Amino acid sequence: MRTRRGLCYPRVAGVCNPDNTAVMKRKDFSGERLVCRKRIKKSPEVSASGGLDFFDGLPDDLVISILCKLSSSSTCPLDFLNVLITCKRLKGLALNSLVLSKASQKTFAVKAKNWSESAHRFLKQCADAGNIEACYTLGMIRFYCLQNRGSGASFMAKAAISSHAPALYSLAVIQFNGSGGSKNDKDLRAGVALCARAAFLGHIDALRELGHCLQDGYGVRQNISEGRRFLVQANARELAAVLSTAAASGFSTRQWLTWNPLPHPHPHPHPQVRHLTGSGCPLLSDFGCNVPAPEVHPASQFLADWFAARAGSPGSGLRLCSHVGCGRPETRRHEFRRCSVCGGVNYCSRACQALDWKLRHKAECAPVERWLDDDGEAVDGDGAVDGVNDVMMADS
Repeated sequence: MRTRRGLCYPRVAGVCNPDNTAVMKRKDFSGERLVCRKRIKKSPEVSASGGLDFFDGLPDDLVISILCKLSSSSTCPLDFLNVLITCKRLKGLALNSLVLSKASQKTFAVKAKNWSESAHRFLKQCADAGNIEACYTLGMIRFYCLQNRGSGASFMAKAAISSHAPALYSLAVIQFNGSGGSKNDKDLRAGVALCARAAFLGHIDALRELGHCLQDGYGVRQNISEGRRFLVQANARELAAVLSTAAASGFSTRQWLTWNPLPHPHPHPHPQVRHLTGSGCPLLSDFGCNVPAPEVHPASQFLADWFAARAGSPGSGLRLCSHVGCGRPETRRHEFRRCSVCGGVNYCSRACQALDWKLRHKAECAPVERWLDDDGEAVDGDGAVDGVNDVMMADS
């Protein structure tokens, strides 16, 4: 190519080196060769090692679909955390609302000792994405641990609207006890209605609670035969759930033929009952079975660990539910009902009382003529601390 003055541009000969630089050999007008180096720009598909990076070529929709499968099958928060710290693109796609809405309950099952503002923010982000398990877990934490009653109940109601059985049952317990308010705030009919809805969805504790309500005429017209039917149905559902889990894991069921508590500590001991021994599921002893105890929900485990780190007390004069797998605290004095025989244990619901009775309290309960309340005042063993409904009759 010629210039306006009739001169030609010098010829350029490029030679690529292994270090991705081009050696430009140029002849000037005097005939001498000049050497200059120019770095070649890489395309996004070329990795630092010189090979192709296929991950950058994957569309976002495909990566989000894979992340949805990963989040829904996570067994601990670390599984999801490893994705967030891999690279900037994965972090951005993993925080997509669709991925967060599919996350399993164990994805955000943070331990109470690791609770922080960032964990709170992540759980809130999952709840805002429409994850009903996150709504229930955050609602339980805010209502009982952070004492933000209105916000906690709102998140649990959001999960209950989506037919989340544990949220429906938790709201029923709140209605039965008037939690977050006074004794006059109890709404037994609303509690029974919520329990019936959760029982219809197959929640075992709700089935037990509804059965006891029908037997005792608590918030509903008394119907002993119908209540007994619900209790038998709860045991049958629990047995079926355990058998299906054992079949999937290949666990032998021969040792379930007799009820023999094992001399091993409970995997999640309650701070008030750390002397507990035995790892079998109690109510299945009605059928002559000895099966492993059901896994505690992460929200209940968080509550138990949260108050265990605070000397096992939710506040001055307040008590925790004595059932190992519950973790619910009182929101006012004498909110929970006590055992009518010994007065040494208290429960948030009849379902927790029935479970704990056959798990440990049946062997420990001893009748007393008078027992003391938290202030040291004597109360008759057949009397009530906070009204007639605040004393539970021990099961036979």
